[in-house]
Amino acid sequence: MDLLNTLVEKGLRRESPTREEALAVLATSDDELLDVVSAAGKVRRHWFGRRVKLNYLVNLKSGLCPEDCSYCSQRLGSTAGILKYSWLKPDEASAAAAAGVAGGAKRVCLVASGRGPTDRDVERVGKTIEAIKEQNEGVEVCACLGLLSDGQAERLKAAGADAYNHNLNTSEGTYGEITTTHTYADRVDTVQKAHGAGLSACSGLIAGMGESDEDLVDVVFALRELDSDSVPVNFLIPFEGTPLAKEWNLTPQRCLRILAMVRFVCPDVEVRIAGGREVHLRTMQPLALNIANSIFLGDYLTSEGQAGKADLDMIADAGFEVEGAGTTTLPAHRADVAAAAAGAGCGSQAEAGGGCGSHVEAGGGCGPCGGHGAPAAEAPSEAPAASEARTDLVTVRRRGAGTDLAPNA
Repeated sequence: MDLLNTLVEKGLRRESPTREEALAVLATSDDELLDVVSAAGKVRRHWFGRRVKLNYLVNLKSGLCPEDCSYCSQRLGSTAGILKYSWLKPDEASAAAAAGVAGGAKRVCLVASGRGPTDRDVERVGKTIEAIKEQNEGVEVCACLGLLSDGQAERLKAAGADAYNHNLNTSEGTYGEITTTHTYADRVDTVQKAHGAGLSACSGLIAGMGESDEDLVDVVFALRELDSDSVPVNFLIPFEGTPLAKEWNLTPQRCLRILAMVRFVCPDVEVRIAGGREVHLRTMQPLALNIANSIFLGDYLTSEGQAGKADLDMIADAGFEVEGAGTTTLPAHRADVAAAAAGAGCGSQAEAGGGCGSHVEAGGGCGPCGGHGAPAAEAPSEAPAASEARTDLVTVRRRGAGTDLAPNA
């Protein structure tokens, strides 16, 4: 396909595809799917070889969130039967993190429910970061605490945080349909605060909420513009007791196309298969490793993942290798910029070339939400037809952080 050859060539040059090309990836047929995966795999291997980075989630505070994000089992009004507990103590969080590191995780992601941290919360998380790094030499720590106030990103950086996660989740145009208690602009502001403090910016999306192809392309181009170093791609887990419980819009083939589109738009960033891979990719998970270079090991925040050993076996059986602690994840041109930004306390997009994969080298001209001056699509496409609901695959987490049971790692 001429389209795929063009996208591979652009990906190897860190050049952005057009919106029309990104939409065309999502519109490919099942007969073309392996060709799409193969093309995305060429870009993935060029920048990341056959390495897979393992990340491990520790839910520091679960449930009881005042925000109304429709996709979330921890939201205000959720009746999902998830674990609910207040802050883990630093030694408890450190013990949970150690289980993931022992399983091969290179990065520990510390997550807390809520709109955003108080200054006392930031201090608490800072002590947790210190405890984890004292016990696990060389581990990366990413914090995910919600919306940040002025100065909080700098305090997390000073405490030893390496990255901050705050997902955009969906397009600006449809964000208000998903959440009403904060705005899309609030999320963008937090990613920019983290970047400005010298933290590696981690920001991604959730697919499967009923969005159109145009929405998916919009949010991925926005993530490129924000210059996220890592882009987690979540696939909606439709928890009973949440407004999106009946949204089963994904097939394994659809998930692979979405991952491929993300790889083509952000060719040289860490693309992570995040929540919902077991639910929606199912037996196609190994194929997705040809596109993404990062996964979560074991369980998620409120749901169970497949066994940690099964993750490791899957990686080995698919011909990939776990990325070692001494290996730099990002390609040199991005890693050098990230290191300089961290040292200077400034996430300058000008130094980075203006986004995921250097817009300057791509010829510049990238506006907000991926606008490249190309004509807009004549009409938004409809969301794909829903696949058969597989509620048997949605299992609430009952082990690990916040429980007396051993974690899945």
